[in-house]
Amino acid sequence: QVQLVESGGGLVQDGGSLRLSCVASGTIFAIAAMGWYRQAPGKQRELVATVTSARTTNYSDSVKGRFTISRDTAKNTVYLQMNSLKPEDTAVYYCYVKQIVAYWGQGTQVTVSS
Repeated sequence: QVQLVESGGGLVQDGGSLRLSCVASGTIFAIAAMGWYRQAPGKQRELVATVTSARTTNYSDSVKGRFTISRDTAKNTVYLQMNSLKPEDTAVYYCYVKQIVAYWGQGTQVTVSS
């Protein structure tokens, strides 16, 4: 019903920046929330940031002050601006969209070298 296409992942150096994008398509009628989660090798998937239809944002403590989530409602797109990246941010980042149920993207790799 909903398809998510992520882009923007890549390799950056410690302290660098990267911007992730996720475009939702398909049967879009009322998105309740959009966001980003990440999963590092050997670790559980964790919340990075979310933004609701009311434009309320929520960030993991580990990324507060460094990452910014935003959305373009007209384009059904959510972004994650990542600044001051650290090696600990290395993970596969997954786009998340919730209407009645949740949908997940395929993930985009973010690697931060020291």
